[in-house]
Amino acid sequence: MTASITAIILTYNEELHIERCISSLQPYINRIVVVDSGSTDKTLDIARRNGAEIYTNPFTNYAAQFNWGLANCSITTDWVMRIDADEFIDAELGREIETQLPSTAREVSGFVLERRIKFLGRMIRFGGGVSPQRLLKIWRTGKGAIEDRWMDEHTVLSEGATRGLSGLLVDENLKDFTFWVDKHNRYALREVIDHLNSEFHFFEEASLATLSTEAKLKRAAKTSLYRRLPLCYRALAYFVYRYILRFGFLDGKAGFLFHVMQGLWYRLMVDIKIAEARAFIEKNGLEAFKQMLAKDHRLKL
Repeated sequence: MTASITAIILTYNEELHIERCISSLQPYINRIVVVDSGSTDKTLDIARRNGAEIYTNPFTNYAAQFNWGLANCSITTDWVMRIDADEFIDAELGREIETQLPSTAREVSGFVLERRIKFLGRMIRFGGGVSPQRLLKIWRTGKGAIEDRWMDEHTVLSEGATRGLSGLLVDENLKDFTFWVDKHNRYALREVIDHLNSEFHFFEEASLATLSTEAKLKRAAKTSLYRRLPLCYRALAYFVYRYILRFGFLDGKAGFLFHVMQGLWYRLMVDIKIAEARAFIEKNGLEAFKQMLAKDHRLKL
């Protein structure tokens, strides 16, 4: 018996991943929705063939796209699940969804899942904060939404407590390393927008009180500690923290490459782009910066 839950998957050219994602959900979840932003590959054909409902909407950012799905996909199930196309659930988590959700006490409005990343074919088990990571991914219909941010967006609940489910949500992107680099280059600019928001007020941030305990701890560490450290040097400190102090080295070669690239190279790129953005704004003004983002990167603030 499947649970009364709608899983929403955002897609853009995800033909390598979408069948795996849907297939992992189908035995346990009774409605799967794909919100696509203009795929030109076989994503939609594969999704339809595997029983997903298809909606389309132009992409602005992840939060806006997912919240559009919440508002426009006619959700009548008891629960909603957020899952990316390159993620899938294991059988243990599926059984937990199937058995625990129907009997959940009314005061519980959301469930936190453990997500782990597979990088270069190996599960990343150490390093802290990224993999494993506990995220609010399932919530009662009408009780949750995605906070308005350009990166590192979390689910916020309007009310109710959260509980955990056992099992794993696995993030394994099957595209090549060039795609991974290009994706993180795009992510870095979005992180710049979030970082500069406290100075230039691009958007209104959600209150920490609305986030899950896990999200609060991560956000507090990022805003109260990491953000105060000197640009670029903090990336090195973060890498040492993850790779040495949180035992990232125990994941072997894949762990070394993951923490170098995601914990050092990526954080350095964000900091360099922050410095570039501040110099651009100082020279050309805030409106010119917004126009540049819209013209060159299709990011409309």
